[in-house]
Amino acid sequence: MLRPTAGQVLYKGAPVAGMPAAQIVGKGIALVPEGRRLFSSLSVEENLLLGAWSGRPGRWNLDTVLELFPALRERRHHRATALSGGQQQMVAIGRALMSNPELLMCDELSLGLAPVIVREIYAALPAIVAGGMSAIIVEQDVRLARQVSSRFYCFQEGRVSLAGASAEVSDEAIAQAYFGVEA
Repeated sequence: MLRPTAGQVLYKGAPVAGMPAAQIVGKGIALVPEGRRLFSSLSVEENLLLGAWSGRPGRWNLDTVLELFPALRERRHHRATALSGGQQQMVAIGRALMSNPELLMCDELSLGLAPVIVREIYAALPAIVAGGMSAIIVEQDVRLARQVSSRFYCFQEGRVSLAGASAEVSDEAIAQAYFGVEA
């Protein structure tokens, strides 16, 4: 949404910075925003169907999203913002999936959610990426994110302070990268 003041944002070698959101989605990038940002006047189903607006072909449609998140099937005609926070997060993820992205960007999936719901959402991630989709997850719960990722990056003040294979870097190295202290 914001034009960079320096550098570039490239996807598959082509610049995407400053492009309208609809064009970015059309290129195969979808975002699950922090705070979910559902359309409050629309039902669960209507919110999900908006995600398919780009018309990109792929395996994600209303049925496959409702299979992934069965709790939404019985609530599909309820206003999306009347659901629990966890169910709203499922709608936000489902809406992004409905665009059949090649790259799914998730911002703070666990923010404000009960631990049981967080586990349920993270348990769905392997099924989401199973078809070859890539995912970038911005998450404060580093241990949880490392459990479902192959690589990770720690940022401090906009710069990478540590990067590596998720299974190979110690908690102590991560604590050092984030806080400058031993864990």
